[in-house]
Amino acid sequence: SADISYGLEFSKVFIDAREVKQNARTLMNLHNNEVGRKVLEKNMRLECKCHGVSGSCTTKTCWTTLPKFRELGYILKEKYGHAVHVEPVKASRNKRPKFLKIKKPHSYRKPHDTDLVYIEKSPNYCEADLVTGSLGTQGRVCNKTMMQHISGCDLMCCGRGYNTHQYSRVWQCNCKFLWCCYVKCNTCSERTEVYTCK
Repeated sequence: SADISYGLEFSKVFIDAREVKQNARTLMNLHNNEVGRKVLEKNMRLECKCHGVSGSCTTKTCWTTLPKFRELGYILKEKYGHAVHVEPVKASRNKRPKFLKIKKPHSYRKPHDTDLVYIEKSPNYCEADLVTGSLGTQGRVCNKTMMQHISGCDLMCCGRGYNTHQYSRVWQCNCKFLWCCYVKCNTCSERTEVYTCK
């Protein structure tokens, strides 16, 4: 069995140890780290194996095991898509943020301990932004056949569509050495298409 208790405690020591400043970003990171640990703990699986003569299950051995990494990724990606916008609430005396609250006027409700949170909205990576250093996706090569993949034209081009460029490549192929001292080759050509984001 995976020792989940030890793993969770170790991750607190290892991951949370970097968060030493008392600021809003630290509170956000600590909150999100805890959400990740809860997702892992909630999705632990019980696996069993039967033992017995001729495939009978006279004895069963069971253990807990970690969920598949991809499963955790899907769950966290879903939570990321529904992350809650928060802001820090400062303690009156030392001006340091004490806790995070949902960013709504006249609200002091804390986010759920199962929700991922964010302080600032993520930049729009589709468009060029000199402040964040994002070059956008205009002119980027994309893959027309893998539509829902991250490098597929649908996602990469952010719904703007794509341009098709046709290229011809010519090279010498099927070369043969002829006796004596002569090499004879055919000329091969290939047309390829490259797709770039509009």
